[in-house]
Amino acid sequence: MDPRDKVTEQDSLYRNLEQMETAELLYNINREDQTVAQAVHQVIPAMTPLINVIAEKMKEGGRLFYIGAGTSGRLGILDASECPPTFGVPEGWVVGVMAGGDTAIRKAVENAEDSKDQAWLDLQEYMINKGDVVIGIAASGTTPYVVEGLRACRQKNITTACITCNYHTPLSEVSDYPLEIIVGPEFVTGSTRMKAGTAQKLALNMISTCVMIKLGRVRDNKMVDMQISNAKLRDRAAKMIQNNLDIPYDKALELLDEFGSVRRAIEQGATSRT
Repeated sequence: MDPRDKVTEQDSLYRNLEQMETAELLYNINREDQTVAQAVHQVIPAMTPLINVIAEKMKEGGRLFYIGAGTSGRLGILDASECPPTFGVPEGWVVGVMAGGDTAIRKAVENAEDSKDQAWLDLQEYMINKGDVVIGIAASGTTPYVVEGLRACRQKNITTACITCNYHTPLSEVSDYPLEIIVGPEFVTGSTRMKAGTAQKLALNMISTCVMIKLGRVRDNKMVDMQISNAKLRDRAAKMIQNNLDIPYDKALELLDEFGSVRRAIEQGATSRT
């Protein structure tokens, strides 16, 4: 694909940004951001079967991997790192892998995204297998690290998907479930940390949240398996138990301390009342 054809590289719809007042800059950025949710809405039909496949594979012991570079890689790592505290799943269930490794999370690693072999080597460290699903994240859809990583996975019969913001990219070609979220030109030309990054974040939230719901990690609309790691979450957990069992707050805290999780406290509390 000719780079000049990339939607993500097209000129901004706005000119002379340096001459705009602060409020004008903010309103224009916000105007562009408002289009992102609608672009994500357009890929829900493609996202639905992907979520179903991930959930089924994870029920059978599979894992979900994200691979990316730069902003895309960081977003994958962010989503993966939030799954254990939010849904109480083991650390290795959802894994973010980034070009350049942990160093690249905070600081760009020169030429890391251009490697055609490193992604597969990185994935092999996790003993990846055909029971897993790998989602490649790249706004351009051309990042060698991501494209070749997915190509290697596909050759090994590992289910692949992608999140990109261009049409008919090399990344889509090596994806069983391509999600092409077309958000249009960025406010600052080519700055895909803006609308493209927002679209990727929204999609990742939707994918991981829906998968965890389908895996039974949410009860009604509550995070009953969340890790209780601070005072705020302890209070939230106690109130969940209080409201579910219709008991005093102090009693809810006692159950939480006794059983260590919202789910177990509710289950054991309900059982003791029958």
